[in-house]
Amino acid sequence: MIDSSSDKDKKDWEDFISGDEKLFDKDSRSANKKKLESRSLDLHGHTLDVANQIVEEFILNAYSDGIYKLIIITGKGLHSQTEKNPYVSKDLSILKYSVPEFILNNKNLMDKINEITDAKIEDGGSGSFYIYLKKNKKK
Repeated sequence: MIDSSSDKDKKDWEDFISGDEKLFDKDSRSANKKKLESRSLDLHGHTLDVANQIVEEFILNAYSDGIYKLIIITGKGLHSQTEKNPYVSKDLSILKYSVPEFILNNKNLMDKINEITDAKIEDGGSGSFYIYLKKNKKK
């Protein structure tokens, strides 16, 4: 094998090997980033008021932590007791409809959100939805 390295390259390499300088581990950073890319929240069993409070806090915390994708699991409302009350809207009292409506009407939350979309079947399908957050400029 022909050695075509210059004397300067050889010296730089020897200096690097003998030095205390540590290289930045890109793999560890990307592994941590992958863990923080998304979070999920399951609202099964919560009342509407409690669910809205939990969702608001969840979105604000995720935004401040630099998370970009949230999965909110509301369920499909199949076991909702609202069917028994003729004075309650059967759609708007179910978390599946009410939580997104709460978010859309909350200007503070919407300032931090890029998009709200339906979830894929593997993430809960029609019983859940995604929230894509804007990048936190303070992060």
